[in-house]
Amino acid sequence: MFGTVNPLPNLPPNWNVAPTQDTLVVRRHPRTGERHLDLLRWGLLPYWTKEPGKARRPINARAESVATSGMFREAFAQRRCLVPADAFYEWKPESQGKRPYAIAHPDGTPLALAGLWEGFRQQDGSVLRSFAIITTNANAELARLHDRMPAIIAEADWPVWLGEVQGEPKDLLRPAPKGALRAWPIGNQVSNPSQNGPDLLTPIES
Repeated sequence: MFGTVNPLPNLPPNWNVAPTQDTLVVRRHPRTGERHLDLLRWGLLPYWTKEPGKARRPINARAESVATSGMFREAFAQRRCLVPADAFYEWKPESQGKRPYAIAHPDGTPLALAGLWEGFRQQDGSVLRSFAIITTNANAELARLHDRMPAIIAEADWPVWLGEVQGEPKDLLRPAPKGALRAWPIGNQVSNPSQNGPDLLTPIES
């Protein structure tokens, strides 16, 4: 689907990806310019970090400031990526607590979430590659659940986002258009990162 050329990473399915875990990311290889599907860690650790043990490792970057923030601007300019996902989760505040929802394309095709990545060289010489997902204002349909949502890059815009052709990537960071996504309530098991399986996406009565 994404036109990647490297061998596929050996990764089991994960229905409940959590920060600090490794997951699949589509990025443009810095040397060859080819698309790679690689395992990167969720939680951005910039290459210039002085004390990685104490460093903040953000999982999200705001679209409004990603191009100017000291934490993100270089990665946004040079190391943008796509984070494939069948769905993402959001929690709606209710009187009985927060209700989790799953959000996906109506036809079930994978989402391509906007991200940026970094490579940090560790003391043993190995490189830890990590990423963050870029968020924007929620569209009108999802605003009833939360005021933010991941920025989703349409397939026609992947070459611009990955830096393969000229264009303005910041213009692609916008809420999903009306009707592009559907949301349904799911069980509270998803709130526990140790819970994992396709049943997490099973709809329940709202």
